[in-house]
Amino acid sequence: MPRIPIIDDLIKEPLRPGTNILVEFDPLSQWYGASLTIATGWLQSGGNVSYIAQSQSPDEIRSQLRLFDLRVEELEQNDRLWITDLYSASVGQKSKERFAVGSLKVADLSLYIAREAMAETPSPEFLVISDNGSVVDRFNDERAWVELYLTRPFPMGKVRQLTQLTGFMSGVHSNWVYKQLEAAVDGVVEFKLDETTNPARNMFRIRSLRKVSFDGRWHALRVAENFTVTLDK
Repeated sequence: MPRIPIIDDLIKEPLRPGTNILVEFDPLSQWYGASLTIATGWLQSGGNVSYIAQSQSPDEIRSQLRLFDLRVEELEQNDRLWITDLYSASVGQKSKERFAVGSLKVADLSLYIAREAMAETPSPEFLVISDNGSVVDRFNDERAWVELYLTRPFPMGKVRQLTQLTGFMSGVHSNWVYKQLEAAVDGVVEFKLDETTNPARNMFRIRSLRKVSFDGRWHALRVAENFTVTLDK
């Protein structure tokens, strides 16, 4: 199986295809950089990546991936990297991307997922990263968008044997939301900025993971000059 940087460093055996991981992140944390580091590691070890851009524009994502020495255009042309643009819809712009969603209303998202992503063909070589699912809360009732995740993306991962990392901002939704999402996934990881130290430290931990032995302690993160995020060992 392709490698998942940061997470793989703290588990004793690889994640099984079809694993859904919930990422709860402090908005000031290094989650976005870590998500692109993870995407890069997966691609470099032979896998394919579907990146759902919600808080960053596709062009920003491409620019960062180039800093990691990836041939982004070649990867996209060969269908090894898919960037789906939800960012444009979130800021009221029309997307120019090959893969894009024009509306973040639950009804429209549900139709898009059913049409584009519910194929039953297993794709264990694919890693799906959703950078910030909390964006949909701006456009929908809380219970409606939670139901969308519980009935569309999460089951899709199981059916198609995808590995999925789905990010949500911590501390902005009700406790009910987090409990519903946590109950539906195979594991929960967290990114935060620890401001109790001087200087503040970026931290990561695996909070829970089913049927996999893991190190559940908080670990400091290191950010390189090209913004690659790794565990500070």
